[in-house]
Amino acid sequence: MRIPGRTVALFASAAALAVALGGCKPPPEGADGKPQYPVHFDTPSARPHTTTGALFSRGDSGTGVRELQARLRQVQWLNDGPTGEYDDLTEQAVSGFQGKRGLPRTGRVDNVTWQRLLAMTHRPGQWELYLMGGQPAAAPDPRCLTGRVLCVSKTSRTLRWMIDGRTLTTVSVRFGSQYTPTREGVFSIYWKSRHHVSTLYDSPMPYAMFFSGGQAIHYSYDFAAHGYAGGSHGCVNVRDEGAIASLFAQVRNGDRVVVYR
Repeated sequence: MRIPGRTVALFASAAALAVALGGCKPPPEGADGKPQYPVHFDTPSARPHTTTGALFSRGDSGTGVRELQARLRQVQWLNDGPTGEYDDLTEQAVSGFQGKRGLPRTGRVDNVTWQRLLAMTHRPGQWELYLMGGQPAAAPDPRCLTGRVLCVSKTSRTLRWMIDGRTLTTVSVRFGSQYTPTREGVFSIYWKSRHHVSTLYDSPMPYAMFFSGGQAIHYSYDFAAHGYAGGSHGCVNVRDEGAIASLFAQVRNGDRVVVYR
């Protein structure tokens, strides 16, 4: 059925106005829902322990642990992370994986455990490795190198708080979905609202710092709980409440926001 062009235009205008007035709420599914550009990470075999004979064990950290956790998530033995920290939950997941396959329940990753896990999983992509954030920040855009700037990279999904080219804080962020993308360009903070609630979605937007219409940088309970498995309606979501509270206290109206690829 053909829809008149004027009707389509009216719907588009109404949707744009709703976002501007109401702010952001994560939809059930985000645009960032599939692995991107798989990359090589160090494997446990690159640095075995000489004392325990384990490749990885509790207390270890790094990109190899992050890969281990991502693979454990693939076979549904781990629900949290990846964090890159071999904690008690990772130890329990490894022990459960070992017991299910008749291996000694040590909770440590030896070569036999690792090879069995490799055979059952695929190499994690960038999205899987940083599902809950923590990805290294991209180089700042040249427009971020002077003055007071919230420098937001869509590629690394990070926000840098910078003053005169010096990075003071870096946090993981999440963006709008395919149909409600976060705008790119240079903006300014024009309104701060500590306890903001979206009038359109009746959804809390704590520590909201508005920079373009209804798009704001704010804390997201959904991002904190589910990571990149969702998305916003155009806002820049932060999952670290302590970090966004500190930013909210430092950022002033008039400070620039640079959103770039």
